[in-house]
Amino acid sequence: MKIELAKTEIIHFVGIGGIGMSGLALIMKGMGFNIQGSDVLVNKNIERLKKDKIRVNIKHNKKNIIRATIMVVSSAIKNNNPELIEARKKKLPIYKRGEMLANIASLTKNIVVTGSHGKTTTTSLLAAIFAKTKLDPTIINGGVLNEINSSAKLGKSDWCILEADESDGSFIHVPPTYSIVTNIDREHMDHYKSMNDLKNLFIKFINKVPSFGKSFICIDNKNNEDLLKKLKIKNFYTYGMNSKSQFRIKNIKQVKEFSEFDLAINLPGRKNIAINKIKIPLLGIHNMLNSTAAIAVALTIGISKSVIKSGLKEFRGVQRRFNKIFTHRETTFYDDYAHHPTEIKEVLNGVRAAYKKEEIICIFQPHRISRLKDQKKEFSLSFKKADTVILCPIYTAGEKIELGFSYNSFAKDIIKNSKVKLFIVNNQYELAKLIKNTVYGKKIVIGMGAGTISAWMRELTNLI
Repeated sequence: MKIELAKTEIIHFVGIGGIGMSGLALIMKGMGFNIQGSDVLVNKNIERLKKDKIRVNIKHNKKNIIRATIMVVSSAIKNNNPELIEARKKKLPIYKRGEMLANIASLTKNIVVTGSHGKTTTTSLLAAIFAKTKLDPTIINGGVLNEINSSAKLGKSDWCILEADESDGSFIHVPPTYSIVTNIDREHMDHYKSMNDLKNLFIKFINKVPSFGKSFICIDNKNNEDLLKKLKIKNFYTYGMNSKSQFRIKNIKQVKEFSEFDLAINLPGRKNIAINKIKIPLLGIHNMLNSTAAIAVALTIGISKSVIKSGLKEFRGVQRRFNKIFTHRETTFYDDYAHHPTEIKEVLNGVRAAYKKEEIICIFQPHRISRLKDQKKEFSLSFKKADTVILCPIYTAGEKIELGFSYNSFAKDIIKNSKVKLFIVNNQYELAKLIKNTVYGKKIVIGMGAGTISAWMRELTNLI
């Protein structure tokens, strides 16, 4: 007789088309749960769900949850959502994605990747290393891995590699065996209100790692360094370029096709070791840090140096992380998810280190009014390694708040503080016209943002 988990439950995902929600839905379906969901638009994530025979309604309607017994809600869903209102009336159990992820993760040994930036890439690099071993982990990621063309994969082992999103604080529920904290930055202040609140939650998360596990913390990040001083138990290793790092990056080399570095490893009670000539098909110091976090965990759980190096060298990337999309009139066009000042700076630093002579044109679509309002100055300073910025309208993500300053004044601040040429466009057709009339020759064009800019970049091929 086969006994199945939650056999009689019907679990409804509100906002199932999001990258994190769709990944969790796919894993739970694979585990035998009865999954359905709804969203407002069809996208690639929903197409993946339908291929896996998950029923998705396009439009939120209380009729969608007639048979549902449990609800999982995306952090993007507002309180006036008709399905959420109906679920409350029916007194259904309602979980945030992070809470449900925690319930699923309680069944496995987990490597939990969190932090303000670099989570998706770090999770993916870990997955690439594990793919070279006999361990077959479950993967739950915040981006689509090119290797599996999905953000999630149900493994056969009791290991799970997962990205935990800090945006709504629900990452605190996920039980880590090993954890990585990439960095802590001023982000999602609409939820946290202060940096102290954000740091305190990370401290709480790190303290959840059991005695037989370990945290891996990047000490190149000032907020991470501050946080270490407040940890009462030293159940962690550090990594970075900082001379105090236990996994220390040295001898960096950056070219157009790859980055290369050595790693000096100095752990208490152990003989010092080095891993030399680690090659990754990624640009930028930030990606060397992400790779080092993955290496540190892999070594700690017993994966060999040769397997680690092989997994990293053959890494096939993540969608929307400096992906080349096409070449036109000798100009190469890329798509990137960078939507925070720190991310923009890191991507541009990496590109400039590899492409020393080419002109760099950055097409930037700000994401959320609240983020731009909170970090106007930081954004204006983040394009210094670019030559030209093309500024698109804000992707509001449904926010209806006042910006508090004119968009023209923001554009002038970018010109002044980043020393760039700047053009403002009002829509994707004006963008295409500008590109068609002015961009040719050996240049690099990078579309940046978390809104519709990715689609705009891909549609340029039909418009220019």
